[in-house]
Amino acid sequence: MSEGRATIPDVPQWVEVPLVGRDAELARLTEHVERARAGRPSAVLVAGDAGVGKSRLLTAAGEVARERGVRVLTGHCLDLGDVGLPYLPFVDLLRPLREELPAGHPALVPLLGAPGAAPAEAGRLPLFEAVAALLGELAARQPLLVVLEDLHWADRSSRDLLRYLLTRLVAEPVLVVASYRSDDLHRRHPLRPLLAELVRLPGVERLDLPPLPDPDLAALVRAVAAGAGGVPERLVDDVVARAEGNAFYAEELLAAGSRGGELPWALSEVLLGRVEELGPAAQQVLRVAAVVGRRVRHDLLAAVAGLPDAELDAALAEAVHRHVLVVDPGGRLRFRHALLREAVLADLLPGERTRVHAAVAARLRADGTGTAAELAHHARESNDLPGAFDAALTAADEAGAVGAPAEALQQLEAALTLWPAVPDRHAGVPDGEVGLLLRAAAAARAAGELHRGIALLRSARDLAPADPHLAGRVQYTLAQALIRVDDLPGAVEASTAALDLIPAHPLTADRVWATTTRARTAWSVGGGDAVARDAAREALAGAERLGLESAWSDTMISLARMTEEGDPAARTADLTEALERARRAGDLDVELRAAFNLATLAYESGDLAAAVAHAGPALDRAAARGAGWSFYAAELRYLRVLAQFHAGRWDDARATADELVRVPDTAAHVRVAGLHVAIGRGADVAEQVEQAWAVGDRLGHAALVLSSGSAGIELAAWRQDATAAVAVAERTVRRLREIWPVDFLVAVRLAAVALGPVADAAAAARVPGDEETALRWVAAGERLVDQARQAQELFAEHVGEVEGEGRAWALRLAAEVARLHGRDDAAAWAGAGAAFGPRQVWEQARCRWREGAALLAAGEREPAAQRLRAAHEAAVALGAVPLRTRVEALARRGRLDLGAGGARPADPAAVFTPREAEVLGRVAAGLTNRQIGAELFISEKTVSVHLSRVLAKLGVSGRTEAVAVAAERGLLP
Repeated sequence: MSEGRATIPDVPQWVEVPLVGRDAELARLTEHVERARAGRPSAVLVAGDAGVGKSRLLTAAGEVARERGVRVLTGHCLDLGDVGLPYLPFVDLLRPLREELPAGHPALVPLLGAPGAAPAEAGRLPLFEAVAALLGELAARQPLLVVLEDLHWADRSSRDLLRYLLTRLVAEPVLVVASYRSDDLHRRHPLRPLLAELVRLPGVERLDLPPLPDPDLAALVRAVAAGAGGVPERLVDDVVARAEGNAFYAEELLAAGSRGGELPWALSEVLLGRVEELGPAAQQVLRVAAVVGRRVRHDLLAAVAGLPDAELDAALAEAVHRHVLVVDPGGRLRFRHALLREAVLADLLPGERTRVHAAVAARLRADGTGTAAELAHHARESNDLPGAFDAALTAADEAGAVGAPAEALQQLEAALTLWPAVPDRHAGVPDGEVGLLLRAAAAARAAGELHRGIALLRSARDLAPADPHLAGRVQYTLAQALIRVDDLPGAVEASTAALDLIPAHPLTADRVWATTTRARTAWSVGGGDAVARDAAREALAGAERLGLESAWSDTMISLARMTEEGDPAARTADLTEALERARRAGDLDVELRAAFNLATLAYESGDLAAAVAHAGPALDRAAARGAGWSFYAAELRYLRVLAQFHAGRWDDARATADELVRVPDTAAHVRVAGLHVAIGRGADVAEQVEQAWAVGDRLGHAALVLSSGSAGIELAAWRQDATAAVAVAERTVRRLREIWPVDFLVAVRLAAVALGPVADAAAAARVPGDEETALRWVAAGERLVDQARQAQELFAEHVGEVEGEGRAWALRLAAEVARLHGRDDAAAWAGAGAAFGPRQVWEQARCRWREGAALLAAGEREPAAQRLRAAHEAAVALGAVPLRTRVEALARRGRLDLGAGGARPADPAAVFTPREAEVLGRVAAGLTNRQIGAELFISEKTVSVHLSRVLAKLGVSGRTEAVAVAAERGLLP
């Protein structure tokens, strides 16, 4: 492990996607469906903002109801303004039933004629009774789900009929589900009193749909864009951040390829339509509020809007009651959604916007309220450049003091942009433009924007400061940054230049830091051991002499890594002391480096729990300081994901990987490491893996190359795609060797995993006697083995003996090599499993699977059954569907009993719904989706939805594999 982004696609081809992120809400509606089936009526009022996913949820609930034998009737309300047609949703709902209406309901005839032919007020009761009776009669034949969508547009007559039905239906097997937009219900909306009355009725429940959590919205975005072959993860992150949990907004932003630019026209029109419903004073207030910011103080708004108090209060009340503005608990006003503010702001004329910015800046200066960041923004937007420069520097200081490096970087870059326009401010900046660039680079490093930091440092270097200490500081800081992006030649060059620039006498802090940086770079490239040790000793002595705790710690960490063949306890003690000194010095970056090396030492020795324990407190401190995605924080998170994954704590591993959103490219390997859980459970994440590989390859990001390459090999291995496994392994090892010329021992692990399907392919070719094909696979496997052996030789020459996890992977490689040549050796697999040990739950389970197969082939049935039971138990506990499937298939072929939950014949009804089983049976018979739909009297799209659920339940990615796995598990109907 080393101490070491995307184009906008064309408009995606949209696809119908399954419901995402609403499992709890769908489960609640399913409970109500079951109540209806049991003969107990109920109603659910589904509330949520426009675009949050109400219709998608109701569609899914309707599918569940149909699968369970419930008839579904759906009616829609329409926005027809003041001329709404009476009973329109019930006309929509009942009209398909005209052919089966009994003769005893003449009162329904007007309702089912032209929509305007409803009876007068005096004749409403017979109509209401007839509708209730009809629903009761239909429900007596078959339980009924009545869906009413967009109730906020319902006319008065429809609202009255709904009230009557919910009080009248007391024993019929009927479920009524009605949806409405909560953001449309202003204070005087006619639906509000009805809702307040209905929720007091027995059996009526309100179900609120909150915005989708970020991980669920991201999953939805990826699924929606699947028709375009996927989208870059950076685009997914940007869409998720702007959409704020609203599915419709997300889809619109994605369709426009939006990455922080202008709003899509269609979405802007939708948003501005809400604003244009307000009066002129309310619209004026919103324009001012949009310029001020997402959250606005009342006094500031009052000072800038220029309205009399009474008129301002009325305008604000209108905006709040119409759910355009909301009031925070702290009393501030804010736009209900950030995109609503964007739309209003974009609609302003440039001159109007500049005048409001100037008024806001003047007010902030006059009363001394607000933050420096706010003042900097408004001053710049009103063309007050000197004022904006001063405020930006103050804002950067404030952001740094509260642990907000990303915001500090933003302000410092704004100041750098203004630098040429404010020459009278230059004298007040320490070290001038170079000093400002160094500050910005430090903020970028803390924010995880390593490549941005390097660009800033190179700009500082190109300014060629005359002061040798300042010039040297730029060079050694650049060297430290280049190490972290695996540009080792560049790091060596910069660290050498720093030492050449900074004199040795008199001893200064810059000289000490230059020397300790030189020690790190010399060691990193290999072959410079003597140079590295000499520089480290000089740096350590200098740090002691000047009392530089942070520099001493950084040097001691490098020395501990240089003595990997020494006593682990002694190295742990040195690293612990380095961590404590760095913490005392207040240097978070060096503290995190010490914690990372402590965690790495524990991980490499096989102590996964200790690795997680070292990572936890360090990550907490990084998060508290706003440096959660700084380099070493990201590496610690990556290490924790790996440790949790191999220890069998898969849910924890996925949670760690997904804990923070908007991951920078330099930390993308953390998220990809989490994908190993999805792969182990059978999910198809090939597009995300390939995108990550492209980013890692472009940036030379070794950890991202490794994590995406490893994930690609695992995917290919579980798919039994030997060709892909070899190709991905070879390109990954080749790229890693370019980045890490010496320390790429991980090639052993990559080769060992890739050899799995290759050995399987060779064995399959030998069964019918196809020796030519078998030899081709052996040759492909030997190429991987050669790469692994080169890595082992280089590591031994430059680093030392391999222990712990490295030794276990070497043993597993040897076991796979024997299998490749047709000599499956149970003892070799037992040795590999023992080397991984019980802490490595996942790898030990895989070794036991292979050991069981070898024992079974040798006729040792009872030991084979024991090993396979252990592997099966681990696979079940982890939810590792591919491993479980293969273990169960092997046990069936060998007629071995895996015990409870094992390879006994399965009951399709316990896995699939009746409709899913019907679809699967017809897929097995070779029918297309269209043919299946025609035979089962359902749409082709519905067939696709059922088939998607079958694939997910089986943990497979295609029709053929689904049939094969279902047959193997006894699940074909």
